[in-house]
Amino acid sequence: MVFSAPVLVLVLAAVFVGAVLQRLSGTGMGLVLAPILAVVLGAATGVLVANATTTVSALMMLAALRRDVEWSRTLLICGFAVPGAVVGGFVVKQTRAAWLQVIVGAVVLSAILITVAASALGRMPTLRNRWITPLAGFLGGIFNTTAGVSAPVMVVHSRLVDWNQRAFAASMQPVFATMGFSSVLVKSLMSAAGTALPPWWLLPVVVVTVVAGILAGGWLAQRVGLQRARSVALTLAGLGGFSALVRGLMSL
Repeated sequence: MVFSAPVLVLVLAAVFVGAVLQRLSGTGMGLVLAPILAVVLGAATGVLVANATTTVSALMMLAALRRDVEWSRTLLICGFAVPGAVVGGFVVKQTRAAWLQVIVGAVVLSAILITVAASALGRMPTLRNRWITPLAGFLGGIFNTTAGVSAPVMVVHSRLVDWNQRAFAASMQPVFATMGFSSVLVKSLMSAAGTALPPWWLLPVVVVTVVAGILAGGWLAQRVGLQRARSVALTLAGLGGFSALVRGLMSL
C-alpha cells in the first residue's frame, strides 16, 4: 500500500484523537479509530490497523493503571474474548469488502445508540448470572475483530454487573490489549487481514503518535470534563460510522 500524504495525515490524526480520548475516559480508541480507518484504508485493513493501535495504547495505559485492575473478572473476559476473535476472523474472511464496510458502519452506529441509551437509563438493574461476564467477553471479541469496536459491549456489561468505574477503566486496558492482539493474530493466520497491508514503517510512527496522544490526554484530563470527552468521541465515531456505512452501501 502506498500512503499519500493526505492519507497518512488522516490516519495519524485519527490515532492521536483516539489516544487522547482513551486517556481521558479509558475507552474510545476503537470507536473513533475503526470507522475512520475503514473509510480511509478499506474495512479489512482499517480495522486491522485499529486493532493493532488499540493493543499498543492499551498496553501503555496498563503500565499506569495496573494497580486498579480487577484481575479475576478481567481474565475471565479475556479468556472468552479469544474464541470470539476466532469467530470474528471467520466472518471477516468470508465477507465481501463492501459488506464488511457496511458491517463496520452499522456496528459503530448501533454501538453509539447503545452507549447513549445506557447513559440515559441511569442506574441499570444488577444481574448476578455467572454467564454475563463470559458472554460479554465473547461478544466483545467478535465485534472487535469484525468492526474494531468492543467498548460499548464492555460498558453495558459494567453497568449490568455494577462495576466500579475506576476499576472498570483500568481493567479495560488488558482487555483491549488482549482483544486487539487476538484480532490481529487470528486475521493474520486466516489471511483475513486485507490484501493491501500498510507499510512496515507505519507501526513505529503510530506508536509515537499514541504516546503523544496519551501525554496530551493526561494534560487535558485536568482541563476537560469526562462528559465533554465522551461527547467528542461519540460525535467523531458517528461521523466515521455513517461514512463507512454509506461508502459500503454505494459499493454493493
